[in-house]
Amino acid sequence: DKATDPSTPEENWECIQRFCDQVNTDIEGPSLAPRLLAHKIQSPQEMEALHALTVLETCVNNCGERFHNEIAKFRFLNELIKVLSPKYYGTWSSEKVKSRVTEVIFSWTVWFPQEVKIRDAYQMLKKQGIVKEDPKLPEDKILPPPSPRPQNSIFDTDEEKSKLLARLLKSNHSEDLQAANRLIKSMIKEEQEKSAKVSRRVNTIGEVSENVKRMDELLENYKRQELSKSDQETLQTLLQRCEKLRPLLFRLASETVDDDEALGK
Repeated sequence: DKATDPSTPEENWECIQRFCDQVNTDIEGPSLAPRLLAHKIQSPQEMEALHALTVLETCVNNCGERFHNEIAKFRFLNELIKVLSPKYYGTWSSEKVKSRVTEVIFSWTVWFPQEVKIRDAYQMLKKQGIVKEDPKLPEDKILPPPSPRPQNSIFDTDEEKSKLLARLLKSNHSEDLQAANRLIKSMIKEEQEKSAKVSRRVNTIGEVSENVKRMDELLENYKRQELSKSDQETLQTLLQRCEKLRPLLFRLASETVDDDEALGK
């Protein structure tokens, strides 16, 4: 409510960041937040809807894959479409809100090309004539500042880029703001790639550990008695899988030389 308060004309970044923090720390956060935001985006009060869209965009930048999965579902996309559709709230939603919702959905087709449902929803809006042409995403529209970040985030560790970004954001020149926007996008992309690597490493180590544990159990049984045919086949499958994972583990280890704890694992 505070982050989307219609009585405040400016964004309340402190509350927006606290909301993102809540989404990241609460186990149900990524599934509950889109529902709350959809309700606010459908508000008849223009300022409340616009603030809610800013909160949504900030969550997209900061709340990770589980949040992305929720907003890419038809259940949520349909709530955004209702704001544009004359069958629902499109007749009384302000042009500013409708324009921003269109911008948001279109930008997701660019940012998340792998999400088929987002693309389908956007194409349907075009087919029905609700969206006449692709919006031009403003180059000087600064992305919301990143809020809760993982430890060793690039925004903290790359001092040179952080200083350059701070300088560009303070400028009043349009070209500096455009440069800042491009820099934020590239830093967020780098952050996402880093996060994907960590996730891949954790998942691979987890799978290897499970496989080895299961192999140990089967080999313990084998010491005591002959293994059944199905257990022998399971053991063979686990062995083959581990042999396939071995080169991947070597590669992941070589990518983690600067992180002692991860390398130890």
